[in-house]
Amino acid sequence: MNRVVTITIAAALSSLAFAGVSRAESFGMNSAQGIEQTLRTFRGNDFNVEQVRNWHNLDDETTGPRSAPERSGQAIRGIQASIDANRSLAHRLNNEGVDVRNIVNAEQAADGSVTFYVR
Repeated sequence: MNRVVTITIAAALSSLAFAGVSRAESFGMNSAQGIEQTLRTFRGNDFNVEQVRNWHNLDDETTGPRSAPERSGQAIRGIQASIDANRSLAHRLNNEGVDVRNIVNAEQAADGSVTFYVR
């Protein structure tokens, strides 16, 4: 009986450790450098585009997304340059009617999909 309890506890602790590692890796994926690297190498078709209306009033759900913080001008240019460097992504966005110059933010979800925020 003690052996079963010990194995169960060990399994639970190891799964928590793995969950912590995957969570820790995700902290940097939406930093300026992290999202730029992601966009340079992004090959998937799993993306969506959201309209941004007013970054300064995030309390009102009708004016903009809560999950995407405002990026600096330099970070926005970095995101746009990373998309331009990934010709296949730029082409897919263009096919969806998205002008890269209107993209003001991007975020990668835990499932690998990317949301682009446009003005």
